[in-house]
Amino acid sequence: MQVEATVHPVVVLAAAAVGAGLVTWFASGRSKRLDLATSKGRRYAPRGHAVTASAAQRLNHASTMLAASVLFDSGLEHYRGQFFNRAMYTPIIVSSVTLAASLHGAGDTDPGRSRVRHGVQALAGLTGLIGFGFHAYNVGKREGGYSFQNLFYSAPIGAPMALTLAGILGVVAERVRDADPGAPRLAGLPAGPALALATAGMLVGTTLEAGLLHFRGAFQNPAMYIPVSLPPLAAALLVRAAAKPVGTSQATAKWGMWAVSAMGVGGVAFHAYGVARMMGGWANWRQNLIDGPPLPAPPSFSGVALGGLAALELIERGRFRF
Repeated sequence: MQVEATVHPVVVLAAAAVGAGLVTWFASGRSKRLDLATSKGRRYAPRGHAVTASAAQRLNHASTMLAASVLFDSGLEHYRGQFFNRAMYTPIIVSSVTLAASLHGAGDTDPGRSRVRHGVQALAGLTGLIGFGFHAYNVGKREGGYSFQNLFYSAPIGAPMALTLAGILGVVAERVRDADPGAPRLAGLPAGPALALATAGMLVGTTLEAGLLHFRGAFQNPAMYIPVSLPPLAAALLVRAAAKPVGTSQATAKWGMWAVSAMGVGGVAFHAYGVARMMGGWANWRQNLIDGPPLPAPPSFSGVALGGLAALELIERGRFRF
């Protein structure tokens, strides 16, 4: 009697993602050159001493949260689509290696960038842009083109950009590590204000995506207005912070970033409540997790807000504890 064991394709995909992540983790450490004359080896501590190292770690935290959000969100959405196009496997693998690279960077207190981490984050940014093109094509080819009907119920047009944001923040983290702690710069501009303006734009873009989906839901719960009102206010605080002289206290803007970060985490609970209200509730989790409010989506706000905190840290030119 011959017995054939079959392995579910999702299990194979998960194993491949984990394997790619582990390889990325180990390669990230190996690819970083240290000054042998002064180095005491690679150190993994809660916070770097230099403001640039501390801000870089915070940027890696931001990239970690965004990559995790993309990994689980794209996994659910593409599983719902039965991976009918093989390109739909791509964000699972890329977000896995991005998550591993970001986690590695979050624990690295040494100055100097890792070539592997930098390359992986750049790949994530490019992959997100290509995914945006695929989703835009998917919406536009349907009858009616870019109508609200198609924007609501076809591939979520802005979702892949979360992977691009993870990649951008990860690349910036490596650049900040390489910068002069006394006068950090990005693309020839002061690092703090430049990053603050970029993060403000990211908050606005993420708000547009959330607004589209909450508009589809007719804002049936008043809490659905929070993700379309609080982040733009926080973005305005970042723009205001970028206009202030370097070294100025940014207490108000920091509170704004923490509020957005908390909103992202709290959004998971609200979406879980939305799943519970569907027919069968959590007892029917296999269907409701796929068809209900996306649980992994709200933390993307938290990830962008952490990037804003890194920008404020660079503007203040001082580490803050939390």
